[in-house]
Amino acid sequence: MNFYDYNSFDDVPGLIREALAIKQTNEVSNMGEGKTMALIFLNPSLRTRMSTQQAAYRLGMKVIGFNSSEAWPWEIESNAVMNSNKSEHIKDAARVISSYVDVIGIRCFAGLEDWEKDSADQLIHEFIKYATVPVVNMESAVFHPLQSLTDMVTIEETKTIKNPKICLSWAPHPKALPHAVGNSFTQWILNSGLDLTICHPPGYDLDKSITSGATISHHQEEALEGADYVYVKSWCMSAPYGKCSDAYNDWIINQDKMNLTQNAWFMHCLPIRRNVVASDEVLDSPRSLINVQAENRMYAAQAVISRILKSMS
Repeated sequence: MNFYDYNSFDDVPGLIREALAIKQTNEVSNMGEGKTMALIFLNPSLRTRMSTQQAAYRLGMKVIGFNSSEAWPWEIESNAVMNSNKSEHIKDAARVISSYVDVIGIRCFAGLEDWEKDSADQLIHEFIKYATVPVVNMESAVFHPLQSLTDMVTIEETKTIKNPKICLSWAPHPKALPHAVGNSFTQWILNSGLDLTICHPPGYDLDKSITSGATISHHQEEALEGADYVYVKSWCMSAPYGKCSDAYNDWIINQDKMNLTQNAWFMHCLPIRRNVVASDEVLDSPRSLINVQAENRMYAAQAVISRILKSMS
């Protein structure tokens, strides 16, 4: 049982309830006693690293973690003649790591150079293909399911109406960032049957095969009107792919824009560039859920790992 995206597990509503129950009871167990989880980070991490590691500990597991700088560079192409700077093929690495541990988490961001390659999510798919133990996606080129499960948990515990209006708003950033969080949030919200509006400037489209079913707007203030939740995320241009521009710095989320909403909750996955993506007054307001989301990362990860461990027994 791998955890790659929304479709990886049956009964996602049940998974959300399991995470909430873990939070409410502060549940710890020894179901993972004698088992080890490897956490492989090819890109930086704070919340994903610490929350997943702590989730494994709370289940009685041991954890081995390493960063890309501590491993040989991986070749991912099949039948490659490896006479360049790639020292190890991913099929060998995945098989070897699988022989040492019981579950593997891997983080591998988009390269932001070739949309077709990134949208194929080749690295994580190749790793899953050759691994012989369950693999958890800790953010790939296309999806970040641990974050999106967390977001669903956070919405479920705070919503006061059955079908709140949710707005996913693009925001400016000085760096080009991947689409994974936006893609993933969209996938989970739409599959949960919730109302989603996505607003972004022209040229910043997310994958249309994922956003089909959402309302798309290029007018931020119009999209924010009446929203119950405002989820903010920066991502790079779709055309030309992998670039960013300072032409839309006025898309920052400030209190004036939040005042257009239905007293909405503000959400962001963190880390966030304060007073670039959103203003301090929004981030530090009583309607900001950023720290609740961060805490919920641990409970969401624990629910996922628990499901995987149960499938192994």
